[in-house]
Amino acid sequence: MENALTKVIGSNWIAKKAKEEINSITDDLSLLSNAVEGKAKWVFNKLKGKPLRTLPDLLRLYNLPPGLFPRNIKCYEFDESKGKLIVYLTSACEVSFKDSSVVRYAVRVKATLTRGKLDVIEGMKTKVMLVYIKVTSVAVEGYKSDKVWFTAGLKRSRPKDAYEMPRDAFSVDEF
Repeated sequence: MENALTKVIGSNWIAKKAKEEINSITDDLSLLSNAVEGKAKWVFNKLKGKPLRTLPDLLRLYNLPPGLFPRNIKCYEFDESKGKLIVYLTSACEVSFKDSSVVRYAVRVKATLTRGKLDVIEGMKTKVMLVYIKVTSVAVEGYKSDKVWFTAGLKRSRPKDAYEMPRDAFSVDEF
Protein backbone atom coordinates (compact mmCIF):
# COMPACT_ATOMS: atom_id res chain seq x y z
CA MET A 1 0.00 0.00 0.00
CA GLU A 2 2.80 2.40 0.91
CA ASN A 3 4.58 1.62 -2.34
CA ALA A 4 1.48 2.39 -4.40
CA LEU A 5 0.86 5.62 -2.48
CA THR A 6 4.48 6.72 -2.97
CA LYS A 7 4.22 6.07 -6.72
CA VAL A 8 1.00 8.14 -6.99
CA ILE A 9 2.42 11.06 -4.98
CA GLY A 10 5.68 10.90 -6.96
CA SER A 11 3.90 10.94 -10.31
CA ASN A 12 1.77 13.94 -9.23
CA TRP A 13 4.94 15.80 -8.27
CA ILE A 14 6.55 14.96 -11.62
CA ALA A 15 3.42 16.07 -13.52
CA LYS A 16 3.37 19.35 -11.59
CA LYS A 17 7.06 20.00 -12.32
CA ALA A 18 6.57 19.15 -16.01
CA LYS A 19 3.63 21.55 -16.24
CA GLU A 20 5.72 24.33 -14.63
CA GLU A 21 8.54 23.73 -17.13
CA ILE A 22 6.14 23.75 -20.09
CA ASN A 23 4.58 27.02 -18.86
CA SER A 24 8.05 28.53 -18.49
CA ILE A 25 9.02 27.48 -22.02
CA THR A 26 5.73 28.85 -23.38
CA ASP A 27 6.37 32.21 -21.68
CA ASP A 28 9.91 32.33 -23.09
CA LEU A 29 8.65 31.55 -26.60
CA SER A 30 5.99 34.25 -26.28
CA LEU A 31 8.60 36.84 -25.24
CA LEU A 32 10.86 35.81 -28.11
CA SER A 33 7.98 35.99 -30.57
CA ASN A 34 7.00 39.48 -29.38
CA ALA A 35 10.61 40.68 -29.62
CA VAL A 36 11.06 39.28 -33.13
CA GLU A 37 7.74 40.78 -34.26
CA GLY A 38 8.68 44.18 -32.84
CA LYS A 39 12.10 44.16 -34.49
CA ALA A 40 10.63 42.96 -37.81
CA LYS A 41 8.18 45.89 -37.79
CA TRP A 42 11.05 48.25 -37.00
CA VAL A 43 13.10 46.90 -39.94
CA PHE A 44 10.07 47.04 -42.26
CA ASN A 45 9.37 50.67 -41.31
CA LYS A 46 13.05 51.49 -41.76
CA LEU A 47 13.02 49.95 -45.25
CA LYS A 48 9.87 51.90 -46.12
CA GLY A 49 11.73 55.04 -45.14
CA LYS A 50 9.58 55.64 -42.10
CA PRO A 51 12.00 56.60 -39.30
CA LEU A 52 10.95 55.21 -35.94
CA ARG A 53 11.22 57.71 -33.11
CA THR A 54 12.57 56.75 -29.74
CA LEU A 55 9.85 56.20 -27.15
CA PRO A 56 10.84 59.35 -25.18
CA ASP A 57 10.59 61.37 -28.41
CA LEU A 58 7.17 59.91 -29.17
CA LEU A 59 5.91 60.73 -25.66
CA ARG A 60 7.30 64.27 -25.95
CA LEU A 61 5.56 64.68 -29.32
CA TYR A 62 2.26 63.77 -27.61
CA ASN A 63 2.90 66.25 -24.75
CA LEU A 64 3.72 63.59 -22.16
CA PRO A 65 6.88 63.46 -20.06
CA PRO A 66 9.54 61.39 -21.86
CA GLY A 67 10.49 59.51 -18.70
CA LEU A 68 7.15 57.76 -18.12
CA PHE A 69 8.75 54.46 -19.17
CA PRO A 70 12.09 53.04 -18.06
CA ARG A 71 15.27 53.51 -20.05
CA ASN A 72 15.74 49.79 -20.66
CA ILE A 73 12.74 48.94 -22.86
CA LYS A 74 13.25 46.37 -25.63
CA CYS A 75 11.09 48.03 -28.25
CA TYR A 76 7.67 49.55 -28.80
CA GLU A 77 4.93 49.53 -31.42
CA PHE A 78 2.69 52.47 -32.18
CA ASP A 79 -0.28 52.39 -34.53
CA GLU A 80 -0.79 56.07 -35.19
CA SER A 81 -4.18 55.60 -36.89
CA LYS A 82 -5.66 53.89 -33.81
CA GLY A 83 -3.43 55.47 -31.17
CA LYS A 84 -2.46 52.01 -29.87
CA LEU A 85 0.87 51.89 -28.06
CA ILE A 86 2.56 48.68 -26.90
CA VAL A 87 5.83 48.85 -24.98
CA TYR A 88 7.91 45.69 -24.51
CA LEU A 89 10.27 45.36 -21.57
CA THR A 90 12.84 42.65 -20.87
CA SER A 91 11.12 41.64 -17.63
CA ALA A 92 8.62 42.89 -15.09
CA CYS A 93 10.33 45.86 -13.48
CA GLU A 94 9.99 48.81 -11.16
CA VAL A 95 11.20 52.41 -11.29
CA SER A 96 11.60 54.85 -8.41
CA PHE A 97 11.20 58.42 -9.57
CA LYS A 98 12.62 61.71 -8.32
CA ASP A 99 9.44 62.52 -6.37
CA SER A 100 9.66 59.19 -4.45
CA SER A 101 6.82 57.66 -6.47
CA VAL A 102 7.22 54.07 -7.63
CA VAL A 103 5.80 52.61 -10.83
CA ARG A 104 5.82 48.90 -11.69
CA TYR A 105 5.65 47.67 -15.30
CA ALA A 106 4.64 44.30 -16.76
CA VAL A 107 6.67 42.73 -19.58
CA ARG A 108 4.18 44.31 -22.01
CA VAL A 109 2.37 47.59 -21.39
CA LYS A 110 -0.57 48.46 -23.66
CA ALA A 111 -2.31 51.82 -23.83
CA THR A 112 -4.08 54.30 -26.06
CA LEU A 113 -1.94 57.35 -26.74
CA THR A 114 -3.57 60.69 -27.54
CA ARG A 115 -2.42 64.27 -27.12
CA GLY A 116 -1.50 64.70 -23.45
CA LYS A 117 -2.94 61.35 -22.36
CA LEU A 118 -2.07 57.69 -22.00
CA ASP A 119 -5.38 55.92 -21.46
CA VAL A 120 -6.82 52.40 -21.06
CA ILE A 121 -3.48 51.27 -19.68
CA GLU A 122 -2.76 47.59 -19.11
CA GLY A 123 0.47 46.52 -17.43
CA MET A 124 1.29 49.49 -15.19
CA LYS A 125 0.86 49.83 -11.41
CA THR A 126 1.86 52.48 -8.91
CA LYS A 127 2.63 52.14 -5.25
CA VAL A 128 0.09 53.80 -2.97
CA MET A 129 1.04 53.44 0.68
CA LEU A 130 2.17 49.78 0.80
CA VAL A 131 -0.01 48.44 -2.02
CA TYR A 132 0.38 48.44 -5.81
CA ILE A 133 -2.70 49.71 -7.64
CA LYS A 134 -3.36 49.44 -11.38
CA VAL A 135 -2.79 52.67 -13.28
CA THR A 136 -5.60 53.26 -15.78
CA SER A 137 -4.61 56.68 -17.09
CA VAL A 138 -1.72 59.16 -17.13
CA ALA A 139 -2.44 62.69 -18.33
CA VAL A 140 -1.00 66.17 -18.63
CA GLU A 141 -3.76 68.80 -18.74
CA GLY A 142 -1.98 71.39 -20.81
CA TYR A 143 1.23 72.04 -22.68
CA LYS A 144 2.57 74.30 -19.94
CA SER A 145 1.26 72.21 -17.05
CA ASP A 146 3.82 71.26 -14.40
CA LYS A 147 1.77 68.28 -13.16
CA VAL A 148 1.15 64.74 -14.37
CA TRP A 149 -2.14 63.18 -13.30
CA PHE A 150 -2.07 59.44 -12.51
CA THR A 151 -5.41 57.67 -12.21
CA ALA A 152 -5.06 54.57 -10.05
CA GLY A 153 -8.39 54.28 -8.28
CA LEU A 154 -8.12 57.98 -7.44
CA LYS A 155 -6.74 60.77 -9.61
CA ARG A 156 -3.56 62.20 -8.10
CA SER A 157 -1.11 64.76 -9.39
CA ARG A 158 2.65 64.37 -9.38
CA PRO A 159 5.32 66.86 -10.44
CA LYS A 160 5.98 66.59 -14.17
CA ASP A 161 9.71 67.21 -13.80
CA ALA A 162 10.07 63.90 -11.89
CA TYR A 163 9.30 62.13 -15.19
CA GLU A 164 11.45 64.22 -17.53
CA MET A 165 14.27 61.68 -17.91
CA PRO A 166 13.90 57.93 -18.47
CA ARG A 167 15.35 56.07 -15.50
CA ASP A 168 16.83 52.61 -15.08
CA ALA A 169 14.41 49.93 -13.95
CA PHE A 170 15.01 47.13 -11.49
CA SER A 171 13.64 43.66 -12.24
CA VAL A 172 10.95 42.32 -9.95
CA ASP A 173 9.70 38.76 -9.54
CA GLU A 174 6.08 39.50 -10.28
CA PHE A 175 4.08 42.30 -11.77
